[in-house]
Amino acid sequence: MARPTAVVNAPRKRSAHHRSAVTESMEDYLECIFDLESSKGYACVSDVAETLQLNRASTSIMVKRLGKLGFLRYEPYRGFALTPEGRRVAEKIRKRHALLADLFQLMGLGHRDHLSDIEGLEHHLSDRAFRRFGDLAAHLREHPLPRRGAARSK
Repeated sequence: MARPTAVVNAPRKRSAHHRSAVTESMEDYLECIFDLESSKGYACVSDVAETLQLNRASTSIMVKRLGKLGFLRYEPYRGFALTPEGRRVAEKIRKRHALLADLFQLMGLGHRDHLSDIEGLEHHLSDRAFRRFGDLAAHLREHPLPRRGAARSK
């Protein structure tokens, strides 16, 4: 007679959706708005749409949604601005992006060549994994990897 096997609960797929109510798309919008505010002092639908290469209608819908969720506030004649909560989310995703770009560079992988990898990963790292990636980057700064193709001494 076969022994019964224990049911193992498979871990759930992790994504930004499970960390909070903020989706990857929302994070991309907030990051874009943060960058526009930093460079221009304000953000408007047409600038966000152009930067993200989206149409104005869908950008407008998302901006309204972000406003209803408390991430943006409208400023008459200026467009909209991040609220403190919107800024917190945008800065968090910005830090993740910067760390991953640094880590890829330290591993000998060009930031520009792997931008899509970085853009995908920044949304899916848990806070714990993000901290460990920071530790790894610090370690690689102190102990760089040998260059590919370089002769290794024994």
